[in-house]
Amino acid sequence: MATPVGWSPGGSGSVCLAFDQLRDVIESQEELIQQLRNVMVLQDENFVSKEEFQAVEKKLVEEKAAHAKTKVLLAKEEEKLQFALGEVEVLSKQLEKEKLAFEKALSSVKSRALQESSKKDQLITKCNEIESHIIKQEDILNGKENEIKELQQVISQQKEIFRNHVSDIRIQKQQENYMAHVLDQKHKKASGTRQTRSRQRPREK
Repeated sequence: MATPVGWSPGGSGSVCLAFDQLRDVIESQEELIQQLRNVMVLQDENFVSKEEFQAVEKKLVEEKAAHAKTKVLLAKEEEKLQFALGEVEVLSKQLEKEKLAFEKALSSVKSRALQESSKKDQLITKCNEIESHIIKQEDILNGKENEIKELQQVISQQKEIFRNHVSDIRIQKQQENYMAHVLDQKHKKASGTRQTRSRQRPREK
């Protein structure tokens, strides 16, 4: 049996198109059969030749056979259409389930995204607070460093003054030692001279 025009396996749209086409063919055939019957009625009323009658009768038989084949094909197409409609219903239910699951998953993702966004905002706020605190601490540390540098300068100045003072004390002490040594030498020399003179006087007597 030939495949109807416009029908392709696995497509409900193609099945519907083939069904409509077959229905149109059947209507056309029924209309033609009715016309042939009307012709035969007219031929019964009027005289027609045997050849004409046989030709019309043969054509009628052929149309009836074609009509019967078309009805069988239509029944098969109706069966295919019902099967396709059942598949469409199953697929529609499956699609609805998948749609609901997708919407649920999308809602969950949106909720999670909002939570993550809120966490991100909280982290940003906390980071800004920490950064502000760090800046304040750095300012305090810079102030302390400046104070330390100033104290180091003061200590350096005091060390220099102390070094100079110690140097002066050493020089002064060296001078004092030198003077003491000179005085001691003079004292020893003077003492030795007096002893020598005291020894020389009795000899002169």
